Amino acid sequence: MLDNLQIIRAAEKHLADKFLQIEETAYLNQLKVLKAFQKYKVREYHFHTSSGYGYDDTGRAVLEDIYAQVFSAEDSIVRPQIVSGTHAIAACLFGILGPGDELISLTGRPYDTLAGIIKDLPGSLVSKKIRYKEIELNEEGKPDLVKTMESVSSSTRMVLIQRSRGYSERPALTLEEMETLIKIVKAINTSIIVFIDNCYGEFVQDKEPLEAGADLIAGSLIKNPGGGLAPSGGYICGTRDLVEQISWYLTAPGLGKELGASLVNKRWFYQGLFMAPHTVSQAIKGATLLAYLLEQHGYEVSPKWNEKRGDIVQAVKFTDAEEVIKFCQIVQASSPVDCDVKLEYGDLPGYRDKIVMAAGTFVQGSSIELSCDAPMRRPYCAYLQGGLTYEHIRYVMSQIMQVIIRK
Repeated sequence: MLDNLQIIRAAEKHLADKFLQIEETAYLNQLKVLKAFQKYKVREYHFHTSSGYGYDDTGRAVLEDIYAQVFSAEDSIVRPQIVSGTHAIAACLFGILGPGDELISLTGRPYDTLAGIIKDLPGSLVSKKIRYKEIELNEEGKPDLVKTMESVSSSTRMVLIQRSRGYSERPALTLEEMETLIKIVKAINTSIIVFIDNCYGEFVQDKEPLEAGADLIAGSLIKNPGGGLAPSGGYICGTRDLVEQISWYLTAPGLGKELGASLVNKRWFYQGLFMAPHTVSQAIKGATLLAYLLEQHGYEVSPKWNEKRGDIVQAVKFTDAEEVIKFCQIVQASSPVDCDVKLEYGDLPGYRDKIVMAAGTFVQGSSIELSCDAPMRRPYCAYLQGGLTYEHIRYVMSQIMQVIIRK
């Protein structure tokens, strides 16, 4: 009988062509990032901190120029003061939308924390007289193109597209699927703002949503674009007028993005972005291996190993909540930090259900590092994401096979 290492090696031989595709995408994205660094002539002094108001912070300005080029934007905001991807997205929504404006989610109900911001909590968009609609996904878990055409009108101010799956069974959107949605919306009215929640999707493909016709994207620096090095922060990229309007919400009208001290050495943000294409490729290779082996042993996974990916998240379905915890505990026990922590479901701010979260990470909550979390609700799915090195994910897979693989 083959041992686990032999099984993994055999799987890697089967996945060799897939891994080459992932590495080629990483190479194209690495060139894109490198050319941006070279264009703006990055120097060591760009990494230095600033204080007070942060006026004339050249390093901050250059970093934002680089992000704008990498993501094909006219302008960007990249700040450690943005506490999460949800914060970045909320800044975009509150910074642009006003009473009477219509926002439509084209990808169903947003993930829990964002749904609270839009409609569920005091101080939400809806409480500020912003009209909101959700278009349910079709039977395949994809955006419903017919309902999109019926629901979006020339008076719609903004449509929201969530690239990743959140805590749902629906697949992440590929760039091609987003482009189809964007064309439908722009055919109705070119002035409708197409806003992409880009969390978990950066550098998964060789192009980004702004290249597919979106107007605005936002995400977290402790996910893909921070490369595992950024200690905090978020980014917003888009058209110049939208970015300026959002910056007035983040600071104050008339002040905008000219303020904001860099209290942390910016090398982490520069180097993290430079590392990001490679780090994302490591995470995707690891998720592909995990999907292939679990699928071979009877588990339902999404996406399947040979499906085109829109993000780094790998969903695995289990029979009950305890099986989910067992899976997450293996990830936690195989982590470089807090490996001895015992997991349980608990309450987290912004979530409807109790959550279990395996996150033995160097940066708290970093989900470009190998992590795994799940809500305590049906269907019982664990959502694994990240991995700074393929070798780490490979090891975790060997532990999974040893503990929970069905014989």
